[in-house]
Amino acid sequence: MNQALPGSIETITLGCRLNLYESEAMRGLAQTAGLCDVILINTCAVTAEAVRQARQTIRRAKKDKPDATIVVTGCAAQIDPAMFAVMPEVDHVIGNGEKTSPQTFMDLAGGKAERVVVNDIMSVHETAGHLIDGVQDRARAYVQVQNGCDHRCTFCIIPFGRGNSRSVPAGEVVAMIDRLVAKGVPEVVLSGVDMTSWGADLPGQPSLGDLVQRILKLVPDLNRLRLSSLDAVEIDETLFRLFADEERMMPHMHLSLQHGSDLILKRMKRRHSRADAIQLARRLRSIRPEIVFGADLIAGFPTETEDHFADTLSLVDEMDLTFLHVFPYSPRPQTPAAHMPQIAPTTIKARAAALRQKGHSVLTRYLDRQIGTTQTVLLERDGRGRLNSFAEVQITGGEAGGLIKAHITSRTETHLIGVRV
Repeated sequence: MNQALPGSIETITLGCRLNLYESEAMRGLAQTAGLCDVILINTCAVTAEAVRQARQTIRRAKKDKPDATIVVTGCAAQIDPAMFAVMPEVDHVIGNGEKTSPQTFMDLAGGKAERVVVNDIMSVHETAGHLIDGVQDRARAYVQVQNGCDHRCTFCIIPFGRGNSRSVPAGEVVAMIDRLVAKGVPEVVLSGVDMTSWGADLPGQPSLGDLVQRILKLVPDLNRLRLSSLDAVEIDETLFRLFADEERMMPHMHLSLQHGSDLILKRMKRRHSRADAIQLARRLRSIRPEIVFGADLIAGFPTETEDHFADTLSLVDEMDLTFLHVFPYSPRPQTPAAHMPQIAPTTIKARAAALRQKGHSVLTRYLDRQIGTTQTVLLERDGRGRLNSFAEVQITGGEAGGLIKAHITSRTETHLIGVRV
């Protein structure tokens, strides 16, 4: 995603929603420092393909704007700064621990910054709540409440890019959301790397449910609250109750499932079983029948057989998942899974394609069920909006950030079509 201030600062964001949030924070810091003709490239490292895309993006950015200063940051830069430092297109490499520090951008603006500033991410013990004064999307704002991860799934390199888990104190989160609501933002999405671990490092060890309850109580004018990716086994009782009782909690949950086979889950060092995931879906549907689930799923993990892969395909149906985010497995350096018996790349590609096709099938099935209904739509831009379930709707008229009622008349392959009522 590219966002630019004409003639001065451009951000290119790859990867997760947390990167989007941090890019917005960086934009504000760069603007305050007086930087100009700068391209900030916020990279992802979740797969080898993500790193390849980062390098490709850097080359393209320099080709398009040869006079711009290229600053590379994000998880890929944190994990392997030397890879980016040797690229002739790159002027500066900034670590994840430094990319939202005002001093970093003051040094860049003053010509005092070293070419590579990447420190040990494991030494970072706090995640500050970075207040964003300018909201680019008036319909929805992403608020970082947590960063890093204390778990070590065997396939995942992200802890080496993000560090250990650390939480933004509840007071800072509430203050940020209050500011956003005052600017007219109707929906806030809480985001983090391992969000259900929020609070474990804070005094009294409050839960994510405690944070959500406090937000809803102290920011009564917030219309809608949504949560980003959650771990399937760490949803606390307060959060369950809020999903049942609080209409402002959107009936949409994206789960970090990764696989449908218990043996593969064990080899991934995940904390849940297949039965845990199915029971979670059943429990949430019993208290919020309209809830819609998305999931992260990996195809082609080392030692995965056809039967193991079939378990993932069948889990999609058994949980009635709607939005699938499919990752073809790729070995990442420093991870145990990279040393396990690998699956042939052609098999990984085929299984990922089959899982994506399954995702297309379940999405269109869900979209079909919405035709003929009348629902609330949060308008975004360019004639698009989102249902409470996060399904996309094409609709005519209205300003971004507006909440309207719409009658769903038809669908395309990817989204719904509606008319205002």
